[in-house]
Amino acid sequence: MKVPAMIAAELRRLTSSRMAMLALLALMAVPVLYGGVYLWANQDPYGSFAEVPVGLVIADDGVAADGDTEAVNYGERVADDLLAGDAFEWHVYTASAAAAALSDGVVDFTVTLPSDFSDALTSIAGTEPHQAEIDLATNDANNYLASTIGKQAVEQIRRSVAQLVGKEAAGSLLTALSDIRAELSDATAGATQLVDGSHDAESGAQKLSDGAGTLATGLTTLSTASGSLVAGADQVSSGAAQVAAGNRELAGYADRAGTAAQTIADELPTARADLIAALTAQGLDATAIDDVLTTLDPLSDRITEGNGTVQSAVSKLDALSAGANTLASGAADLAAGASQLAAGVSTAESGATTLNAGVSTLTSGISTLAAGTTELRDGLENGVEAIPNSSADLRAQQSEAIADPVAVETSAVTAAGNYGAGLAPFFTALAGWIGIYALFLIVKPVSKRAVTALRSPVRVAIAGWLTPAVLGAIQMIALFGVLAAALGFTFTHPVGTLGVMIAASFTYAAIILALNIWFGSVGQFLGLVLMVLQLVTAGGTFPWQTLPAPLAALHHVLPMGYVVDAMRQLMYGGDLARVGTDALVLGAWLVGALLLAAIGVTRMTHRRTLRDLQPSLIG
Repeated sequence: MKVPAMIAAELRRLTSSRMAMLALLALMAVPVLYGGVYLWANQDPYGSFAEVPVGLVIADDGVAADGDTEAVNYGERVADDLLAGDAFEWHVYTASAAAAALSDGVVDFTVTLPSDFSDALTSIAGTEPHQAEIDLATNDANNYLASTIGKQAVEQIRRSVAQLVGKEAAGSLLTALSDIRAELSDATAGATQLVDGSHDAESGAQKLSDGAGTLATGLTTLSTASGSLVAGADQVSSGAAQVAAGNRELAGYADRAGTAAQTIADELPTARADLIAALTAQGLDATAIDDVLTTLDPLSDRITEGNGTVQSAVSKLDALSAGANTLASGAADLAAGASQLAAGVSTAESGATTLNAGVSTLTSGISTLAAGTTELRDGLENGVEAIPNSSADLRAQQSEAIADPVAVETSAVTAAGNYGAGLAPFFTALAGWIGIYALFLIVKPVSKRAVTALRSPVRVAIAGWLTPAVLGAIQMIALFGVLAAALGFTFTHPVGTLGVMIAASFTYAAIILALNIWFGSVGQFLGLVLMVLQLVTAGGTFPWQTLPAPLAALHHVLPMGYVVDAMRQLMYGGDLARVGTDALVLGAWLVGALLLAAIGVTRMTHRRTLRDLQPSLIG
């Protein structure tokens, strides 16, 4: 019996009755139903989040206006944004109603903006900054993935709020910096004036220092001169006192002389008469005596006149004595004043010396001040230059960049398109295995008649493989049509993708055939176990690197992971070289499984066991 005849005989058996035909059609539809319906249901779940019910509690009390600060309620602003969007089906509740809705499964999770939400967000400007909280309540009894989605949603809300607050804070900061720049510009102008003034003060202080030195020198000279003045005034006072004393003594002599002269003048007439009488008595001629005395009469007049002159001189001597006394008194006062002047000049000299030293210190200090003000001015100018001059529009752009400094720009070497397309390679590979597994429930691995009549194990094995392989290929063609036409998935290399799907079905048929030939119904069960192992090791959902080490090792051995990888490269437009490697692995599994099947048929041809005669546990 030839291979085509054996295949035809098996197909006739499978379609021998209406029930057999229905069973065959039902099993043929298994991979289409499994892969098609699952991928249809999960084609774009992220686009349907607007249908997910979520509770929202707005308990924020806000922050009242305070001075220059405006009233703000971030909770209401966030809630308005959430309700205006279509991320979820939001329902606003009170806290108690939200808890009840979550417990009853009315909503999948709840988001609460607490009473101190705005207060915490604005606390960054105070002395006790602290984080704001967004409360997420989940209920895994409703849906575990919904809880996971809720955590991602709250994280997105947190980022949005952080961006909002960061933008406003950055705007305030940039505006403050702009104001500081303006103030620094004014301060720079003032510092420039201060520099000019300090230089003028430095020049004036130098002149003051020179004047203080001249003053100190002059006061030293004046101190010396005042000492000489004190000595001269003392001498004048002493001399004036001596003059006054001499004048008084001379006036006494003049008085006595005047008195004597006056006495003489007063006594002359009497003396003249007595003399005439005496001389006459002596016998002298009275006439001749009278003539002689008459000659002496002018002497009396001169004595009288001299006495008058003396008295006038005495009068002047009195005035001179009084003046000398006044001079002596004045000279004494001058001497006292000169002493005070000398003391004052000495004090002034000491003060001038101190002043000179102080002015020198002042000059040095003003020089330091001038250098410092110059440095201040330069520093202020540098500070002004360091703060960029910005407009309101520029500050708005800067605050947006500060609040959200990093933008994620995604570039994909390949792109699946949507969630369903991303899962398609895995579920297509899995559907192919399920389809072959289901076919072997009604397909006989080998014809016992052929084993008995035909002594060619290879042809028997190939005939037993080709029937489910061809039927599996039809399953894969039907599934490919559903993916492309019904679900609208795009394929970069459609022919290659379909080829991999058919090759996977061929390989799976060979593997399950070998298991059935060697282990019978137990081999069919082992096919189920092998499917489960590949379900977790193929890396169809999570990366295979996340698997435990033993399962990760199986990923590199079992065929389904290579089917998934090859479909990804062909469907999304990836690395075709990897497809070649995947195809070689599948080919190795196919050839190896067929060889094992042929060896099993050989064993059955040459040696029959009681197990071969026992009916199958699963029919």
